Amino acid sequence: MNDLLVKNGLVYINGKFEKVNLAILNEKISYIGKEEVDAKEVFDASNLKVLPGLIDPHVHFELNCGKVTSVDDFYYGSKCAIYGGVTTIVDFLDPTRNAEELEKSFYERLNLAKKSLVDYHFHACIREPNGSLEEYVKKTVELGMRTIKLFTTYSDTHRRTYDKDIIELLKLSKKYNVLICAHIENDDLIDLRDKYTYKDLSLSRPSIAETSEALKLAKYVKETGGNFYMVHCSSGQTLKALKEQFRDILNKNFYVESCPQYFIFNNSVLDEENGRLFTFAPPLRSERERQLLVANYKDIISIGTDHCAFMKADKDCPTLKGFPLGVGGVEHAFPLMYRRFGDEIIDKMSVNTAKVQDFVSKGLIKEGLDADLGFFKEDDSTIENENHGKCDYSIYDGLISSGQFIHVLRRGSFVLKNRKIIESQGKLINCGEK
Repeated sequence: MNDLLVKNGLVYINGKFEKVNLAILNEKISYIGKEEVDAKEVFDASNLKVLPGLIDPHVHFELNCGKVTSVDDFYYGSKCAIYGGVTTIVDFLDPTRNAEELEKSFYERLNLAKKSLVDYHFHACIREPNGSLEEYVKKTVELGMRTIKLFTTYSDTHRRTYDKDIIELLKLSKKYNVLICAHIENDDLIDLRDKYTYKDLSLSRPSIAETSEALKLAKYVKETGGNFYMVHCSSGQTLKALKEQFRDILNKNFYVESCPQYFIFNNSVLDEENGRLFTFAPPLRSERERQLLVANYKDIISIGTDHCAFMKADKDCPTLKGFPLGVGGVEHAFPLMYRRFGDEIIDKMSVNTAKVQDFVSKGLIKEGLDADLGFFKEDDSTIENENHGKCDYSIYDGLISSGQFIHVLRRGSFVLKNRKIIESQGKLINCGEK
C-alpha cells in the first residue's frame, strides 16, 4: 500500500499540466495516473497546481564575509526556501587553494548544513590554487560534487583564479566530467576607488567587465571542449553577445544562469532613498540591458537567487569598501518569475538544474524519482512583510506576485502544510545518487 495519494491536482508533467493522481511510497513517486490507488493517506489538491520541488543552484547561507556573516543560516535560509517551493538548495564551500583544504572546507560546511530543512548540496570553490589542479578535481568528485566555482575577480581579497589555471581546469573538466562554475567579471576593469559609495556600484563594476570576460571564457571553453557554467548573468548585453558569437556552445557546454533581481530591477533604484539595500555583485544594469535580458530569457538555462541576505544596518556603510554585497530572494523567486514568464520558467527552476548538476532523483514529477512537490495557488497579491528568514527587509516587498505555495512535500513528507512549517531535517545529496 502506498504512503500517500495526491488527487485532484493539476500536475506539471513533461512541460504541461495534467489532471492526474500521484501516489508516493518510501519517499518516491510510485504511481502517476487516473486511478485512485490504495494509500494510507489521501490528500486533496483541488484548485492547486502541483509542481516539481524547485532547485535553487545558487545560495549563500551563513556566509562569513569577514566583518559580517549573511544573516540567514541553513535553518532560516531553508525555511525561506520552503515557502518559495524550493526543496533542494546548492550552497558553496569556502574558497580553498588545494585538495587538502577542500576536504576540510567540505566537512566544515556539512556540519553547518545539518540544520537545513531542505535537501542540500555544495559547489566546491577554488581560489589562488597552490596545489595540483588534477588532485583538486579528483577530490571534488570523491566528495560527491561535480561543480567547482572560481572567481575571475576579487584579487583584492585573494579569491581570483587566473587564466592559466582556468584553462587547465577546463581541460580537466572534460576529462573528469565536472563543471567549472564562475563569477565572471574582468578584474582589470573593476574600479575600487576609495570615494565610491553604493550609488557608484555600477561604475565600480561596469557591464563591460562582465561581457568582455564572458566572451573570453567562452573562447577558452570552445578551445578546450570543457564544461562551464556562468553564474548570475546580470546584463542582457552579455547574453546577446554570447548568442551572437558562441551560439554553438551556449547551453551545450557553456551554461548561463541568471537571477530574478536582474529581470525585475534596473540600476536606477540605487539612486532611490533605500538604494543601498539593492546592492550585490554583479550589480543591477541599465533599463536597456534589463530589457535585453528579458527578451533573451529563453537562452538562460537556470534561475538561481544568489540568496545572501544582510540586515539593513549591515548596509549602512559610507563607502563601497567593506560594503556587504548581497540580498535575499529564495522565498519570492518563483512567484515573481512565474508572473513574468509563465510555465516556461518551471523547467529553469527544476529539471534543468537537476540535469546540469546530475541530481538524478530530482527535478521532475516522474515515477521512481523523489517525491518533492510544491502545491501552488495562483492569485494576484502584493508581497508585504512575508519574509520567513532573519533579514529585516526584502527588495521584493511591494511587488505583485503570481501566488504562493500552500503545501510542500520533500521526499514524500510535508515540510509545509497550510502555510505552516513542519520541522524535519533535509539531507545531503550527491551527484548521480539515486
